[in-house]
Amino acid sequence: MSEFSNLVKQRRSATKFIPDVELTSSELDEILSLVKFAPSAFNLQHAHYVIVNDVDIKNRVYEAAQKQYKVKTSSAVILVLGDTEAHLQAGKINEGLLHLGVIDKREFDDTVSSIHTFYEKGGESLKRDEAIRTASLSAMLFMLAAKDKGWDTCPMIGFDSGEIRQILGIPDQYVPAMMITIGKEDLSGQRVRGYRKPVGEFVSYNQFTMK
Repeated sequence: MSEFSNLVKQRRSATKFIPDVELTSSELDEILSLVKFAPSAFNLQHAHYVIVNDVDIKNRVYEAAQKQYKVKTSSAVILVLGDTEAHLQAGKINEGLLHLGVIDKREFDDTVSSIHTFYEKGGESLKRDEAIRTASLSAMLFMLAAKDKGWDTCPMIGFDSGEIRQILGIPDQYVPAMMITIGKEDLSGQRVRGYRKPVGEFVSYNQFTMK
């Protein structure tokens, strides 16, 4: 079995962490330096991470997350956000290719214009869907990269997004896709992994079929 296969199977959603385990900024930077390679539509990189490791702020997040124990004991709490206005950064994202001569000015202008048009025609629903979709792709890579570095994680949706937005000062254009707790898992209460559907139950070829 490959290292990647082992990594995927070893990653689990940790429901309980060992308290007071420090996760340094440099360790987080190592993980996030891999996360930047996550795919995104038009390379717009919609994802933005807010890392909460200040005790007082984390306690407020704990309250807004239904007082879940894993938030309290985690080394850090991470909000993964998606930028609904990421398409407005198309020029900045592509200017490096222009300066390197990979694309000329006409190609640059056409690229930026087509990206803006695509999102504006798609409207608010497309912008929101893309923000969440891209942030979720990024978040999955974060959890795998964290596991590869010896850290355990748990993706969460059980939080009041309005309260979290206020606590962390999140601008309106950013959509909270999920919360991730990270730390060292307390294995004392770990359960057997839950049921996983066999491939035949969730895969159809050429036309949707319900198994």
